[in-house]
Amino acid sequence: MPKVVDHDERRLELVDATWRIIARHGIEGATMREIAMEAGFANGALKPYFPTKDALLEFAFGHVFNRTNNRIAKVTAGRSGLSALRAFCLEVLPLDEERVSEARIVIPFWQQAIHDRQKAAIHQQSMDKWLAAIGKYLAEARGAGEVEVEVTDAVLARQLLNMLLGAQILAALSTRTATQPPLTEQLDAFLALLRRR
Repeated sequence: MPKVVDHDERRLELVDATWRIIARHGIEGATMREIAMEAGFANGALKPYFPTKDALLEFAFGHVFNRTNNRIAKVTAGRSGLSALRAFCLEVLPLDEERVSEARIVIPFWQQAIHDRQKAAIHQQSMDKWLAAIGKYLAEARGAGEVEVEVTDAVLARQLLNMLLGAQILAALSTRTATQPPLTEQLDAFLALLRRR
């Protein structure tokens, strides 16, 4: 009887292999041959799943974003306002090795998106989704009296997103395991400023 192949599982195995290669050798080192070897596949066996390296990188980025969003959905369920916003941010911040690895996948994708409209569109859709979520939590917080600053929610949402993305870049580039002050302390300081007129 022929072996049943779970194609979705195979795709995720290839994404995991891609992440490991990028973490070790950078995006240039993530050739289809290296990824196939890392995943234990024959070189030509990747074609049915990802015909090109670009297709694999786009899927890998989408998978990182989906993983983050799944974590966010779990921790924000039943929450609103600043509680939901803080929980959201903690899932995006690179607070552990898993999230630092995710940042190391996203950053090379951003670099390619500078000259690739398709990748730029994927990135923009992702950021629009996050900005909408941040804006929703800020509006809830303002309605509950948790946000008192006169700065608009749209500006605050952009500031916070810039802080989160900047933290990812710094963590991916840092050779140190900890940042000073800790990222959670920086986040809480930002959220505390929202209460001041």
